[in-house]
Amino acid sequence: MEKIKFELEIPIHASPEMLYQYISSPSNLQEWFADEVNSRGKEFSFTWEGEEEKAELITKKAGERIRFKWFESADDDSFFEIKIQVDALTKDVSLIVTDFADDEDEVEESKQLWENQIEELRHTIGA
Repeated sequence: MEKIKFELEIPIHASPEMLYQYISSPSNLQEWFADEVNSRGKEFSFTWEGEEEKAELITKKAGERIRFKWFESADDDSFFEIKIQVDALTKDVSLIVTDFADDEDEVEESKQLWENQIEELRHTIGA
């Protein structure tokens, strides 16, 4: 079954440099994204409420984006990406989250989960 790709754009008042630290380093990801984050090379493990999920870091562009591929989704084209976007005119900063859901019902649930996580990030960095 093909997964459904979705994208969220969430404005955030923080410098792109600081945001990049929070989306790319395991210790900073652990502050807002998961209960525990560890990495060994390109392999990252994320733990929520005792459940561990592993992902491979596929793309990392300094100051701009990070993309992961869940090991459990190795047989499809899905990934999740967090990208920092700066409006050329206003200099407003947004996070663009791209992710995949198994079905339409899960899309809204996943969006809500991401919004909650980004809210946690805002709280963590005081944005």
